[in-house]
Amino acid sequence: MTVRLLTALFLLLMLTTCRTALVPDAYEAYPTYSGPDLGLTFVRGQARLRVWAPTAERLQLKLYAAGTGGAPVAEYAMQKSAGGTWTYALPARPPGQFYVVQATIKGRQMAEVPDPYVHAVGLNGQRGALLDPATVHPAQWEDDRRPRLGQATDMVIGELHLRDVSMSPTSGIEQKGRFLGLAELGTTGPGGVKTGLDHLSELGITHLHLLPTNDFASLDESQPGRYNWGYDPLHYSVPEGSYAADPAAPAARIRELKRLVQQLHRRGLRLVLDVVYNHTADAARSSFEQLVPGYYYRHRPDGSLSDAAACGNEVASERPMVRKLIVESVAYWAREYHADGFRFDLMGVLDLRTMRAVRVALDEVDHSLFVYGEGWTAGASPVSETQRAVKANVGRLDRVAAFSDELRDGVKGHYARHREPGFASGQPGLEESVKFGIVAATRHPQLDYARVNYSRAPWASAPAQCINYVACHDDMVLWDKLLAAVPGAAEEERIRMDVLSNTIVFTSQGVPFLPIGDEFLRTKNGSHNSYNLPDSVNQIDWARKVRYQRVFQFYRQLIALRKAHPAFRLPTQALVAEHLKFLPGLPASTIGYQLLGHAGGDAWDTITVLFNGRRQPARLPVPAGRYSVVLSGLEINPAGLRPLEVAGEAAVEVPASSALILVQ
Repeated sequence: MTVRLLTALFLLLMLTTCRTALVPDAYEAYPTYSGPDLGLTFVRGQARLRVWAPTAERLQLKLYAAGTGGAPVAEYAMQKSAGGTWTYALPARPPGQFYVVQATIKGRQMAEVPDPYVHAVGLNGQRGALLDPATVHPAQWEDDRRPRLGQATDMVIGELHLRDVSMSPTSGIEQKGRFLGLAELGTTGPGGVKTGLDHLSELGITHLHLLPTNDFASLDESQPGRYNWGYDPLHYSVPEGSYAADPAAPAARIRELKRLVQQLHRRGLRLVLDVVYNHTADAARSSFEQLVPGYYYRHRPDGSLSDAAACGNEVASERPMVRKLIVESVAYWAREYHADGFRFDLMGVLDLRTMRAVRVALDEVDHSLFVYGEGWTAGASPVSETQRAVKANVGRLDRVAAFSDELRDGVKGHYARHREPGFASGQPGLEESVKFGIVAATRHPQLDYARVNYSRAPWASAPAQCINYVACHDDMVLWDKLLAAVPGAAEEERIRMDVLSNTIVFTSQGVPFLPIGDEFLRTKNGSHNSYNLPDSVNQIDWARKVRYQRVFQFYRQLIALRKAHPAFRLPTQALVAEHLKFLPGLPASTIGYQLLGHAGGDAWDTITVLFNGRRQPARLPVPAGRYSVVLSGLEINPAGLRPLEVAGEAAVEVPASSALILVQ
């Protein structure tokens, strides 16, 4: 009796398990559409709209004369078509200039919204515009070409919020806070220093990473002077209106962003767009939810929205029509706006298959387009971590990179514990975390991964998959972090710590990343989250470029040193493991390594790099030989600062909180 009962229970359990496993996600039954014409498309100037809304009973297209206000001037019933889509061919001369769609689902009339593929909008993105962006461009746009890029590790990325560069009264830029402000040439600040685009050229970066420039929800575009970073997307594939001369004119934001791209390219700079596909600003009111309720977002078992983005929702990138939207949006920015790269906000929310599809789509445009992102989430997700684009899975992606928070927090100290110092500010025990970044998160035989702060194994299969940095728009800028972590230090000592921090970044393998303004000790007066604070906090103070000109010139020369020497830019893990050797027997809070054998075809045979994180001088053993000092603290000269002879078992002295680079 007991055996029979147990057998019956076992069979019941198996049946229940199998039935549960076989019950598909309800959304898997939705029809999908694979065509390239979702949204508004134009053939010989005539517009056709196709919208995916498989659960709608009706879909109405409404035309308006203006981007906001007023009553519809025309209304059309869209026709049901293939793959859950609805279509309508507009008349050759439509009676309105703006459009929305309105679905009826289960007898309920939903809100009016632009379609998810909208490419042109009116004020505050309330309505789509009957405008073909391909007809809106600056003069000579057809001649725009991307600057040449040899290999990904040749990149030097500078990060910038569009308003920050121009809003200071000292910027010398006329069109403050606008796309065209950054496009201005010949701008100068106090003491005649170069500002804006000319400053970026002078600094020597190769790529400009702009914080989100797509249409975001937090600002009322009719009210100038408001500030936000823009990580609250409203429309994925439309430029933000508050950066345009006339936010109510759909063509203005399109033409002016293209003009900025054109100017960057003419100056030899590539553009990276910061894209936010992991969530939307308001799930309930979004076009996603108004057209296909539930489909675009992930949910918890109780039906509530899951929130790995810590912004109220997270997109379900693993669903076919969500993936299609993301991939086609990225490719659209690359084709239509000539964007050269993409930084994915909270990339760890997105699934691996989507990121692979992004890579494939961009390769069809240009193989050199760069993709990187944050390899983490801001909260738990219902999708298994093994299927998401987190750092640990970056090696399973082709030419997709992630930020190394290992090196970041190893060098400057914990990002959130503001008073905690790092290697460069005197904290011992972080050497392996820094070395992890030096080898660009790749496998290296001399690393003790058990002592790395966040990763117990390498996660990059090639150096170009690792973005090395010590600061970005998030958290404190580097100068403010040093003020908090070493409050008793004199300014000159903090300058040495600052310079040491980024000397580590720019001599490490991988791709270096610098927030613009850090090269002359930018401050936000201690703010660690300035996303909605006023311009007075966020704007770049160009007077600091004059005050700290010595520091700026060092950063400029440091970037030039990296660009001139391929030993710092090795393209493969094998070359790093072969040519980069860490020096043994160094004391705590110091790191030394050599780049041997004309690494990467470098003119220099042997490069010895020494870092002293101590707040006092350190004597470090190096192999005997004749050296030329090319970098010492804030002094740098590739032709050599001075000769140095090391005999026998002698050591060299490295000043407190500084780097020393020797060449043979």
